[in-house]
Amino acid sequence: MDAQTYSDILELLHREVKPALGCTEPIAVALAVAKACSLFRSVQPSQINVQVSANILKNAMGVGIPGTGMVGLNIAVALAMECGNPDYGLEVLKDLSPADVENAKAYASEGRVKISLAKTPRKLYIDAECLYGVPASPEHRSRAVIQDDHDAIVFVSKDDEVLLNKMNTENQTDAGDGQDVVSHKTTLDYHLDMRKIFDFATSDARLEDISFLLEAARMNRALAEEGLARPYGLQVGRTIQNNIHRQVFGKGLLTHCMAMTAAASDARMAGCTLPAMSNSGSGNQGITVTMPVVAAAEQFGSSEEQLIRALTLSHLTAIHIKGYLGKLSALCGCVVASTGSACGIVWLSGGSFEQVCSAVKNMIGNITGMVCDGAKVGCALKVASGVSSAVQSAVLALDNHCVTGNDGIIEDDVEKSIRNLGTIGSKGMQVTDEMILNIMVCK
Repeated sequence: MDAQTYSDILELLHREVKPALGCTEPIAVALAVAKACSLFRSVQPSQINVQVSANILKNAMGVGIPGTGMVGLNIAVALAMECGNPDYGLEVLKDLSPADVENAKAYASEGRVKISLAKTPRKLYIDAECLYGVPASPEHRSRAVIQDDHDAIVFVSKDDEVLLNKMNTENQTDAGDGQDVVSHKTTLDYHLDMRKIFDFATSDARLEDISFLLEAARMNRALAEEGLARPYGLQVGRTIQNNIHRQVFGKGLLTHCMAMTAAASDARMAGCTLPAMSNSGSGNQGITVTMPVVAAAEQFGSSEEQLIRALTLSHLTAIHIKGYLGKLSALCGCVVASTGSACGIVWLSGGSFEQVCSAVKNMIGNITGMVCDGAKVGCALKVASGVSSAVQSAVLALDNHCVTGNDGIIEDDVEKSIRNLGTIGSKGMQVTDEMILNIMVCK
């Protein structure tokens, strides 16, 4: 592998795998608000107006906000105003205290947070404006905009002064006002394919360059252990774990993978204050690409190096597929993430590159079409289903059984199959996305 390709893949891995406290959609809103509030930190805004894209709204309506026992954007915005630190990125709320929670609840209850739907075609867009003084004619105002990536602050202003302008239309635009033209590099610009990913993860990558993924294992395992220890959400992981003696679930790899992964999602979606290591802007995706591989490594007695390389393969596969879907779509992210973990399990089992590709095609031929109806405690059920499919797909691939190019959207070329999945999720399900949001907001 040439030096530039190596550097690019490593850059992408670091860009897309990072810690996040709480569901990344409300946390991204909190980050934008915290950035806007930081410009007048000594003064409390009289009102905070936040405009969000439809997909942000969908994924923020029903999810728990860490440490509050509440759901939704209003409390996330108020907490960001009270204790948010934009320097922490997607861990913007990690300094919250019980006093901060009570103050934020009081602020939100006064109706000083206004949430509205932004008129934008973008899937990921957040515009936070803080007003100081009488809202109708404020003395001061500050604004921050996040666009395309959950932690990508692209515009900041204080009163009439523009402090940052990197707002994009399509891939680049003239920022105006003396600002530079800014290019937004997407995942597809890195020109990944499964062959490059496999070679990088399993042999070419220097261990010291990818060992940071052990932190993903540690962080997401802590969430899993928390979810198994306490009754979060629907208790999907705990229920699977507790039923191993009732002849419902066995004690093998499938049960272990499902229980550990679902338990981490249980805890996270119900507002646990532990962070997750995310993938492609999603904590649940980060959990789902990580925990089945960790569980499999435990079952197989794999070495630390094998675990690191399997995690690299899993994370990069998910990043690659997600590049064709965009950050937010109508397709549930566990489809993508569990496809990555299937690849990691195959490799830990001694599988070849061809068998890894078979696992990808088996996954695409199985659970493509699982919809995302917002972030919520029920996501743990979908995570468990995705992990179950991942283990099935891996076992079939290891026995050299693969969905053929005669079946549905699968093609003999794994890259074409991935692109077909992306087309369905990003274009074919647009009407589905709109219908889901309409149902949710009209309940």
